Amino acid sequence: MEILINSFLLVFAGEMGDKTQLLSLILTARYKKPWTILAGVTVATLLNHALASWLGGLVATQVSHTTLKWSLAIIFFAFAIWILIPDKEGEVKMNGRFGVFITTAIAFFIAEMGDKTQLATVALGARYSNSALVTLGTTAGMIASNALAVFLGENLLQRIPMKWIRVFACALFIGFGIVILVKM
Repeated sequence: MEILINSFLLVFAGEMGDKTQLLSLILTARYKKPWTILAGVTVATLLNHALASWLGGLVATQVSHTTLKWSLAIIFFAFAIWILIPDKEGEVKMNGRFGVFITTAIAFFIAEMGDKTQLATVALGARYSNSALVTLGTTAGMIASNALAVFLGENLLQRIPMKWIRVFACALFIGFGIVILVKM
């Protein structure tokens, strides 16, 4: 029980105000399907955190520090550009090649790569030597935190224009990319 509780609390607290929580808010604003988005976040987090707790150490030994740093920064810069592109009226169609669920799962999985909650999952896996319980606890913490953005974020969007949320989100993603380049 200690493993589940500690894993949950660390990730729940670490995710508050994080870029992936902001991504959940943006996806909810764009697609207006909170349950589908939360399902995508759940699958992405489960896969991502399982990877982090089981294979995190292996990845770090096989990829050079410089390659990892530049790859993560480029991903953050790409998200910054994508967030600035406003939706056109009727642009989002769910009967296309990729729906809301797949879009959310892929975007969230990529955004979580190298994130502090993913790194916390690696550390928790090393500390407790129980990857399954760590993955369950961290995934539950991530879902609880992102559920706040998905279900309460709509009220926020009614008070703040989407343009400013996009600009703020873009700045955050650029900031994360720059921090990775400078400090990693």
